[in-house]
Amino acid sequence: MRPDHARPAPDPPPLEVHGLVRRYGRVTAVDGLSFRVRPGEILGFLGPNGAGKTTTLRVCAGLLRPDAGEVRIAGVPLAREPLAARARVGLVPDEPFLYERLSAREFFDFVAALYGVPAMTAARRAEALIERFELAGVADQLVESYSLGMRRKTSVIAALLHDPPLLMLDEPLNGLDPRGARALKDLLRERAAAGGGVLVSTHLLDVAERLCDRVLILHHGRTRAEGTFDELRGARADATLEDVFLALTAGEGADGAGGTAGGASAVAPPGAPGAAGRGA
Repeated sequence: MRPDHARPAPDPPPLEVHGLVRRYGRVTAVDGLSFRVRPGEILGFLGPNGAGKTTTLRVCAGLLRPDAGEVRIAGVPLAREPLAARARVGLVPDEPFLYERLSAREFFDFVAALYGVPAMTAARRAEALIERFELAGVADQLVESYSLGMRRKTSVIAALLHDPPLLMLDEPLNGLDPRGARALKDLLRERAAAGGGVLVSTHLLDVAERLCDRVLILHHGRTRAEGTFDELRGARADATLEDVFLALTAGEGADGAGGTAGGASAVAPPGAPGAAGRGA
């Protein structure tokens, strides 16, 4: 009898979120949200102001405790193994949190030490990214002198020093000039091509349409739609992501009535049967 050869188990998704709930007092910011970021993809995280995007990213990064639900980072449960899970994610927040009285290189050394990255490995990664983002001329200056764009680049580099399988970015293009924005978008595509997962929260719908493999539209803390652009467009082949976004998030009350229940995947796109009943 020929012995059975077990196939190696596939890598777990960089991010899995199940039934996530987060409240601020009586306000439910995230309401039963479920989704995943697959290996090798860039997922666009879209929604109006107050939809729950930033709260979700902060919970997934371990900065906020959820009221219910589960988050797994590369297969590691965040609630039960917080240190191991957080070591597998890099977060670039909307407002970069940096130490003003350190230079960029000093800050990178500090971050690398927190993650236990060997000094030589960290220095090699940092220098490659410093060159890529054209920070070599200012990397030894204090962060307090940096512009918003320079701070954004510094935050991105710091989030990548430990080479995490998941990278999450909140409005990452804010403050970047065209060259910096192009460098970041190219880097995100490379991370995905290498098998990593990227979650990008943005209001720039045209950027999301060109950059992301799939999008999740969040409204009132719930999934309103999720899928590729072709899936969201449906029969409206000429529709832009902006058209789809505006149709799916229009005409709903403050309580979110008409939104898809958390955990749902795609919804009927504008123009499809039943779309009008979903607030389109």
